[in-house]
Amino acid sequence: MGSSPAARGRNYQIKVSEGPGGYILEDVPHLSDYIHDLNTYPNPLRSNPAYSVVKQYFVDMDDTVPEKIIVHKDTPRGVHFRRAGPRQKVCFSSEEVSACIVTCGGLCPGLNTVIREIVHSLDYMYGVSKVLGIDGGYRGFYAKNTITLTPKVVNHIHKRGGTILGSSRGGHDTMKIVDSIQDRGINQVYIIGGDGTQKGAASIYEEIRRRGLKVVVAGIPKTIDNDIPVIDRSFGFDTAVEEAQRAINAAHVEAESADNGLGVVKLMGRYCGFIAMYATLASRDVDCCLIPESPFYLEGKGGLFEYVEKRLKENGHMVIVIAEGAGQELLKKETALGDEIDASGNKLLKDVGLWLSQRIKDHFSRKLKWPLTLKYIDPTYMIRAIPSNAADNVYCTLLAQSAVHGAMAGYTGFTSGLVHGRHTYIPFNRIIEKQNNVVITDRMFARLLSSTNQPSFLSAKQIAEIANDECEAPPSQLLDDSQDKPSDN
Repeated sequence: MGSSPAARGRNYQIKVSEGPGGYILEDVPHLSDYIHDLNTYPNPLRSNPAYSVVKQYFVDMDDTVPEKIIVHKDTPRGVHFRRAGPRQKVCFSSEEVSACIVTCGGLCPGLNTVIREIVHSLDYMYGVSKVLGIDGGYRGFYAKNTITLTPKVVNHIHKRGGTILGSSRGGHDTMKIVDSIQDRGINQVYIIGGDGTQKGAASIYEEIRRRGLKVVVAGIPKTIDNDIPVIDRSFGFDTAVEEAQRAINAAHVEAESADNGLGVVKLMGRYCGFIAMYATLASRDVDCCLIPESPFYLEGKGGLFEYVEKRLKENGHMVIVIAEGAGQELLKKETALGDEIDASGNKLLKDVGLWLSQRIKDHFSRKLKWPLTLKYIDPTYMIRAIPSNAADNVYCTLLAQSAVHGAMAGYTGFTSGLVHGRHTYIPFNRIIEKQNNVVITDRMFARLLSSTNQPSFLSAKQIAEIANDECEAPPSQLLDDSQDKPSDN
C-alpha cells in the first residue's frame, strides 16, 4: 500500500494509506513516526500463563476493520481502521512504564470499571506497577495531587458509580498539562471522556509529538448520550437505557392510575436523542418521544397539544418522554434567554421538561378546562451515578484492554472503540470531527414512530424538503446506514 498524498486531519493525527479495490486505511500515529531509534521488546504476554493456550492471540499487523459493512457488489472497499489487540513486539519495557489515568466531563456508568481494567491490564498482562490517577479532570495535572493506583486499590471500584478519580469540565491548558507529564516522567496517558475531552487529548498528543517525547496518548470515548461518531456505541449507554425504564414505568403507573393522567419523563440527550429513542422502544409504554433532531410545535393542527388531547380521549392516560435538548428553540423564544455555555463549551440548556409540563397544564386547564393530573420525572442524575450493568462492564473491560495493548505497542493519538463488533484504534480527528445523531429519515426513527403511533410533527414544507432530498440521494446512501447504532437488523 502506498501513502496517500493528501492525508486527512490536522497535523499528525491521521495516516492514510490506499490499497487495491478502493481500500483506504485511516491509521493512527506511532511513536516510530518521530522517534527513529525506538527500541522494541518481546511482548510479556508470550510468557503469561493465562494466554499460553490461546492460538493466534497476537493481532496481525495487516488486520483492519471496515467502517461500513453494508456494501454493493460494485462499491469500493472503503475506509478501514487498525484492529486493536496485542502485538508481537512492544515499545516499552515493563519497568520503564509510568502511566496515568484521567477522567473528564460528566459522570457516566462504567467510569470506575474502565479505570480498574486499565490498572489490572497494565499490571497482570504487562507487569507495570507505576500507575497514577489524576485527581479532578484535566486541571488535576497541574492543580491537584495524584492518586497511586494498584490492583488492590481498584479491585472493587467497578461496583460503585461515579469515578474514584473525580471529574470536572474545562481546565484544559495544553502546555501546563504536557509540562506536568514531562516533569513527572509519565510516558503513557489514558484519557477517558467525551468529544470535548478527546479534542483536548488530541492537543496534548500534538504538543507531546512537537517536543519529541516518548509518551503515548490513548483515549477511551465516554458519553452517556452515545453521540460520538464512528463507534458502535459508547460505554454507559446500555446502562442508561436500562435504568431509564424505571422512570418510564413509574410515569406510566402514575398516569394510568389517574383520570387524564399524564407522565412526563426527561432523559439525557443534549444534542441527540438516542437514549430517549431506545428507552422508548424498550419500554413500549410511551405514547410520544421528543428528541433534539426532530422539531415539534405545540399549538395548531398536527401539534403536540392536539395529539395529547387525542391520546387522553382514547386511553385516559399518556406518557411523554423528552430528551433534554429537544424543544430548546421553542423554549428560548418564549423565555427570551440568551445562549450560555459551561466550562466545556457546551450550551447550557433550560429545563425543557418543566417548561413542557407547565405549558401542557396551562393549555388543558385554561383553554380546554380539562382536569389533568401531570407527574414530571427527571431521573438524570440517578442514571448517571449508578454502576454499569453487566453488558457495559464487559464492554468497558475490553475497551480498557484494547487501549493498554495499543499503548504498549507504541500507538498514540488514538481512541479505542468498537466498530461493527470489532475493537479498533481510531484517529482522534475522526472521533471529534462531528457528532453522532439520530437520522429522522431513517428506519430506526420510523420504528419509533410506529411504536408510539405519534405524528412526526413535521410541517408540510419540511416533509416536501425531505422527500426532495431523498429523490436526489444516490443509491449508495445505504452504505451510510450508521444511524441504526447501537444495533440494527
